[in-house]
Amino acid sequence: MFDSLSDRLGSTLQKLRGQGRLTESNIKDSLREVRMALLEADVALPVVKAFIDRVKERAMGQDVLRSLTPGQALIKVVNDELVAVMGEANESLNLNMQPPAVILMAGLQGAGKTTSVAKLARWLKENQKKSVMVASADVYRPAAIEQLKTLAAEVEAKFFPSDISQDPVDIAQAAVAEAKLKFIDVVIIDTAGRLAVDEEMMAEIKRLHSAIKPIETLFTVDSMTGQDAAVTAEAFNQALPLTGIILTKTDGDARGGAALSIRHITGKPIKFMGVGEKTTALEPFHPDRVVSRILGMGDVLSLVEEAQQKMDQGSAEKLANKLKKGKKFDLEDFRDQLRQMGKMGGIGSMMDKLPGMANIPAAAKQQVDDKELSRLEAIINSMTIKERQRPDIIKGSRKKRIAAGCGMQIQDVNRLLKQFAQMQKMMKKMSQKGGMAKMMRGLGGRFPSGGGMPF
Repeated sequence: MFDSLSDRLGSTLQKLRGQGRLTESNIKDSLREVRMALLEADVALPVVKAFIDRVKERAMGQDVLRSLTPGQALIKVVNDELVAVMGEANESLNLNMQPPAVILMAGLQGAGKTTSVAKLARWLKENQKKSVMVASADVYRPAAIEQLKTLAAEVEAKFFPSDISQDPVDIAQAAVAEAKLKFIDVVIIDTAGRLAVDEEMMAEIKRLHSAIKPIETLFTVDSMTGQDAAVTAEAFNQALPLTGIILTKTDGDARGGAALSIRHITGKPIKFMGVGEKTTALEPFHPDRVVSRILGMGDVLSLVEEAQQKMDQGSAEKLANKLKKGKKFDLEDFRDQLRQMGKMGGIGSMMDKLPGMANIPAAAKQQVDDKELSRLEAIINSMTIKERQRPDIIKGSRKKRIAAGCGMQIQDVNRLLKQFAQMQKMMKKMSQKGGMAKMMRGLGGRFPSGGGMPF
């Protein structure tokens, strides 16, 4: 998300970064560029106007013009105001009530609402250690109930059965009653979506809301609809007391206009964003971290949190101890690292959170292919245990057999061995005293050349 906006803002602000002196004229020129960048990102016009006015007012103040580093000071103003537009800080779910806490999901058809129910159930189980029940009150869309049943099994949430012959309000009330009997912490009610906002839809969801009195009413909206996302959210907000928004399909939205418009227009916080199709692809929405990504400064904090949650700590410790004892990093270790990267959402997701990504050429970013991880793992799986532990023995005939075993070419095997050799060198440096610091100084904030990463 925000690729085009990040590129435009990055080049504009880069010109300011080293300026020894700012004038009213070059501030106006820069803000004109920022304004165009926001409009091209499909940010709503009232939001752009209010944002530019606030930045201009602060930029013309003494703190920026008389700063020893005025360019940096102006960038900080842009950063602060972007954060303010999107809501200052993450607003977590309010579950402080006698269980079960009821969450009502609303949204248009096709916005990813049912999938978001499953993602949220998984997030609550894994991060909040809550027991979760899900129920579908969507009696109109064919197979909606069956879809939620399948997803509930995947995320190991309790599923409350319902039927298209039932009234949605009856389903929701029965689910809450069942959750009370089984001492469930959270109940998430999925509701029917429509292709557009209509009176019938609003009347039904109002009935549902008044019947179950949810502590959280979340509106699920497709970020790829841009400004329309904010308009739709406002229509729902007028009909229902929304408590927050889940922004879906952000991995496919290169503009980001919805994220920058919704909070300003509705006054409701974005609480989560969907970053992929898998049920693990849900992240709490942190405005400050998102802005950091937009301005090319990365999001190391989210990356560290994700690593702590998803990486196998036992496997990492085992590898560290192995290297400490002077043993070589082998292809089985390399395969483990590839699997860990896959758990973290792949190379693309990790790159998005690394500082300096704005400086990487667009052509290089486009070459990132997360499918390469599974291809590399397939090549390693095609090897014998002896070959994985002693890669130096992999010569001509072995390469041919390995390539045939995984349905790839000898060139693919050669490329993997080259990437492995570079990773092996890196691991050797890290295992030496002060190795990590030396390696980072050597990289100088850049990626190693020659295809060191598997993409």
